[in-house]
Amino acid sequence: MTDGTPTHDESDETDDEHDGPVDRDQLAHATRLLLDAIGEDPGRDGLVETWERRVPAAYEELTRGYREDERPTMRTFDTDADDLVVKTGIPIYSLCEHHLLPFHGVAHVAYRPDGEVVGLSKLARYVKWASRKLTVQERLTRDIAEGLDEAVAADAVAVELSTTHLCEAMRGVEAHTTTTSRATVGDLSADERDRFRDAIAAEH
Repeated sequence: MTDGTPTHDESDETDDEHDGPVDRDQLAHATRLLLDAIGEDPGRDGLVETWERRVPAAYEELTRGYREDERPTMRTFDTDADDLVVKTGIPIYSLCEHHLLPFHGVAHVAYRPDGEVVGLSKLARYVKWASRKLTVQERLTRDIAEGLDEAVAADAVAVELSTTHLCEAMRGVEAHTTTTSRATVGDLSADERDRFRDAIAAEH
């Protein structure tokens, strides 16, 4: 056990950890304190690099959604079409802000263009970026819908997320269930809503 005081190894690291998007020194110190608090020995084989390097690096990647400079560039193309554009089955991984545990699943996105369309791969990149932060599923669904609406300048946007929450599956009731949330910006017609639902159903 340790008292959480940084060791020689912590203070002598030569990586440019203060120049990056997160404070890796602080993350390392916090992770070491956590290991100590649960009764582990942060200095034992198998855990030293966990708090020194692996967890800080992981959280740098898992929190990219906080950094505007990493927001995908949504290059658009002129179009005369106004048919609904649908992208289904986008993998999504995020972190529950209540327990700091992941929730993961798929995102489905649809939008009606207003003179411009965006590359389909950009939709997936945007969903990935937006999800990399501490949040709750309902807010994330709304954030993706509003963010895509702004980025694509669409007539209407619809987003559906279906995810499994590890804070429910690994603790508490330990139930492996699926939670579905939806958000819409603008008005989709009844036919467009049906087409979106049909495209989602085809994924299963």
